[in-house]
Amino acid sequence: MHNKIKSSMIIALLACTLIISGCSLPGLGSSSNTTVKIGAQSMTESEILANMIAQLLERNTDLETKIIKNLGSNFVQQKAMETGDIDIAATRYTGTDLTSVLGQEIEKDPEKALEIVQREFKKQYGFKFFDSYGFDNTYAFTISNELAENKGYEKISDLKNDAGELRLGVDSAWLKRKGDGYQGFVDTYGLKFGETYPMQIGLVYDAVKSGQMDIVLAYSSDGRIKVNNLKLLEDDKQYFPPYDCSPVVTEELLKRYPQIEDELNKLIGEINTETMQELNYEVDGNLKEPSVVAAEFLKAHHYFE
Repeated sequence: MHNKIKSSMIIALLACTLIISGCSLPGLGSSSNTTVKIGAQSMTESEILANMIAQLLERNTDLETKIIKNLGSNFVQQKAMETGDIDIAATRYTGTDLTSVLGQEIEKDPEKALEIVQREFKKQYGFKFFDSYGFDNTYAFTISNELAENKGYEKISDLKNDAGELRLGVDSAWLKRKGDGYQGFVDTYGLKFGETYPMQIGLVYDAVKSGQMDIVLAYSSDGRIKVNNLKLLEDDKQYFPPYDCSPVVTEELLKRYPQIEDELNKLIGEINTETMQELNYEVDGNLKEPSVVAAEFLKAHHYFE
């Protein structure tokens, strides 16, 4: 009887071992040892850039790639890197990482902000925060080109004499936000808009194009700025923090596959804000797949030669 129980326990133990060895964490299931997992946030430019990275690595190295899409926020992307569910974050933004992940005060000098996140990400997490692709995605006061030409508006300070007569459409959260919200803006520029209309950020582009609003607070790399013939006003007092965009990679991955750093460096400094607007519009306006837009960009700029 004793031997029978012992045999049953051994069989059960072997079965458990087999079951456990067949399990894997979400996102890792079908990946081989040479599969690089690239995280993309649930936004157009993040998916485009994740596809650019994937296509460069698959074209120029022996590595396979897998894009993990729909990571809901910067915080989710950060946790996915910490747990190893992704190896590369396609889009990280200096201003966001400085205040949210690192919990530091806002730094409005772009070079200083990048220097801090690069140093602290290496020190605290063992991640390499690359230099910027060349564009930022920050808040930007936006008007129609027609109004800009008629009034001669080029920068925010040009609004000082007319702001009280202008209707502002704006992301509702920004109006109450501390630090870089509306009250801080009023204190910095010494101007206040006549009326403010809280609305979803996605609606502001049509609102200013149609004339329902005179001015809106938009995202600087959104593709609808170019297609709707809108103008970004220069933030001449550098009120808004920099949100320069970079890829972030685990140092451990770069040690295993140093060729990844060479491929990523090919994109650094090569995509300015106007180009990112155009690429975003190809997806959002012309309904192309992000992978197609990424391939067209790489081919047009001779990355495959």
